[in-house]
Amino acid sequence: MMYRLIILLLMFLFGASLGEAQSFRDNNNMLLGTVESDGTIRNANNMKVGKIFDDGTIRDSNNMRLGSIEKDGTIRDKNNMRLGTISSDGTVRNNNNVRVGTAKGINVRYAAVLFFFDLF
Repeated sequence: MMYRLIILLLMFLFGASLGEAQSFRDNNNMLLGTVESDGTIRNANNMKVGKIFDDGTIRDSNNMRLGSIEKDGTIRDKNNMRLGTISSDGTVRNNNNVRVGTAKGINVRYAAVLFFFDLF
């Protein structure tokens, strides 16, 4: 059930332009939040809840490091422990290498927020 929700959310992201904010929506098309082109992450009330930086670091609204996404698609938590990967073809795998979804055509940094960090 959760993976279906994630895939639906990613389909909404796929329709957005990479140069503009991309929206995360639930099964009822309710806005969960957005990721702006500068990496700012906002919730449904338009409050800043975090940011994805150019180096792949993901921080919350208090500037606390939540984790990162490396250039090769590896996702790490704040303790540098591997959480999973997002490959160049959009396949998302957890730390046990089990496929948990797809993010084809979506900025992998944005997909990392959805799959691995609970900001919404």
